[in-house]
Amino acid sequence: MSPDAPPVWAHRNGAEWLLELHVQPGAKVTAAVGEHGGRLKLKIAAPPVDNKANALLLAWLAARLGLPKSAVRLVRGESSRQKTVAVSGAGAPWRDIEKNSHL
Repeated sequence: MSPDAPPVWAHRNGAEWLLELHVQPGAKVTAAVGEHGGRLKLKIAAPPVDNKANALLLAWLAARLGLPKSAVRLVRGESSRQKTVAVSGAGAPWRDIEKNSHL
């Protein structure tokens, strides 16, 4: 993969990037930890109850990308570990996600 090419888990959908994620809630620390089944694996430091893990996931991604929370939304997988998140206003979101993560 060239440095400018997106990883398999990130692809364009019009003006947005769609990120295919495998999310593991209940971790001690929120971090990107590698790839799992063609998706970016993220550990989330929130329990999978009352939408807490999804809320933390979206807030963490927005902060990591330097975007407002409104620029990051859950498209698919509200109650699943396999999630698709849409990101608006980011040039190459995988670079910022991977920076300073446990990859």
